[in-house]
Amino acid sequence: MATSITLQLLALMVECSGAVVSLKCDQISGSLVQIDAGNGQVFGRNEAGIVSILNNFFWTKLQGKFLHITVGAGGVWGVSAYNYPFKMISGDWVKTQGERFKKIDAGGDGFLAGISLTNEVFCLSHNDTLFAKSSTLLPWTKIEGKMKYYSCGLKGCWGVDDANSISYRMGTEREACGGTKWQPVDGNLNMIEVGSRGSVYGVNNVGALYRRTGISDDNPIGTDWEQLDFKSFKIKHVSEDMDRLWLVLFDQKTYICAL
Repeated sequence: MATSITLQLLALMVECSGAVVSLKCDQISGSLVQIDAGNGQVFGRNEAGIVSILNNFFWTKLQGKFLHITVGAGGVWGVSAYNYPFKMISGDWVKTQGERFKKIDAGGDGFLAGISLTNEVFCLSHNDTLFAKSSTLLPWTKIEGKMKYYSCGLKGCWGVDDANSISYRMGTEREACGGTKWQPVDGNLNMIEVGSRGSVYGVNNVGALYRRTGISDDNPIGTDWEQLDFKSFKIKHVSEDMDRLWLVLFDQKTYICAL
């Protein structure tokens, strides 16, 4: 079933480095608790675990129920109610063999990352992610340390632990996704999301949204955090792709903003 989108133009004021920037945002009908955008696709998940894909301003429901959904260079993946990772292959969800997770992320450079039920961090190399299927026992690589949130992009991976401390994973590559070491980064966030081209956004425990500045090929960690002031908005989840920012609020309302 497809659900039409009601577009309500909203002007949001963002305060950055003393200047005030106006962002034009559209409110999307329906209620979500998570949204993920990547490779030009957008997937949303509601409180009941139902996942939908956005097509031409319509939400189309997909089969199954999931605890987490992700889309990116590593494909489209979901975590089932029993914590098994499923990969979308030719429009169907296919259960994979191996580790169990509560969150996964397909935004890395063709590889997959996951957070286990005990906050252990895992990743799956590009080739293993690409050719994953139901009959294969996936050779996940365990990364030292524990994180409650872990997200990857073309310029590396970022994690947030139970204390809301932030770290960047040094040395991640397509076929060596485990990287080399954790590099602590200033700030405190409840969740963090890396855009497909390397932009980094995060939300703290009171719903304030931050963006990492100064990120480049020479400096993938960047230099500082700037707060995007959405006034009365309390943001729960954020995702970015193709210069569009997707926001899910604590009240489950969803917005798309042009950057």
